[in-house]
Amino acid sequence: MGTLIAILLDGAIYTSWLFLVSAGLAFTYGVVRILNVAHGSFYALGGYMAAYLVLHYLATGAPQALSYLVLLGAALIIGLLAGPLIERGFLTRVYGKEEAIQLILTFSIFLIFEDVVKLAWGVQPLFADAPYSFLGLVRIGSVNYAWYSFLLVGLALIVAVALWTLVKGTRFGKVLAAVIEDREISLALGANVPRIYTVAFTMGAIFAALGGAFTAPMVSLVPGIGAEIVVLSFAVVAIGGLGSIEGAALGSLLVGLARATAVQLFPELDLFVIYLIMVAVLLLRPQGLFGRVEVRRI
Repeated sequence: MGTLIAILLDGAIYTSWLFLVSAGLAFTYGVVRILNVAHGSFYALGGYMAAYLVLHYLATGAPQALSYLVLLGAALIIGLLAGPLIERGFLTRVYGKEEAIQLILTFSIFLIFEDVVKLAWGVQPLFADAPYSFLGLVRIGSVNYAWYSFLLVGLALIVAVALWTLVKGTRFGKVLAAVIEDREISLALGANVPRIYTVAFTMGAIFAALGGAFTAPMVSLVPGIGAEIVVLSFAVVAIGGLGSIEGAALGSLLVGLARATAVQLFPELDLFVIYLIMVAVLLLRPQGLFGRVEVRRI
């Protein structure tokens, strides 16, 4: 029984972490149709900016309870600055081009940001655990869990509900759906497609930065953390279906529970099971669980 509880709780925490980042990747692809390798850079920048600002904020003697707002602010700073910069400055030149060109461009941007992180914060580990330790621990079964971990779960639920409401229940969501369905007709009907692309890409960047910012108090930040998360996010999005928010949620849940199970029962296979699920899903349903088979227009 204790093992089952540990699997469920660890799975929920890992699922939440994955969803925060993979939802942004899925949302971005769903709208602008670009597989953004640089998505991991937004995660890394969000994490480093959050740790940096929290350390400086607490050094002033300010209340620890407000450090969570600093984490949120760091994510917004990175998303609102880096998102439009990359989309307007670079991606507009490769819309409609071959996917290989888009991947090469976004991978190049990713490599540039990797060095930007090293220039800005160095190569030594950066750790700001005050928001994590401030909330204390709760004992569930025989295991102590940080209350902060459940804050991450709550944040992921808020993001999921907000994103679902935006896409399904607002006028902007209807415009998004029209642009996704047919860009040219949307342009002809007066939709400001370039602006929609910028907003959608910026939202994806904010989600990734949010994941990085709220993960920062839980881990030691080192160069290269963006590479790990972008690979995992691509696996989640491939499982769920490119461009599908529901798919990102289900993919995150499957991966989270599978990894938590492996950690408890077969620790050596914790990463293996993730990619085993991806391979199995893609063999049975190449478009992913919620993906659509696209028909090329002639």
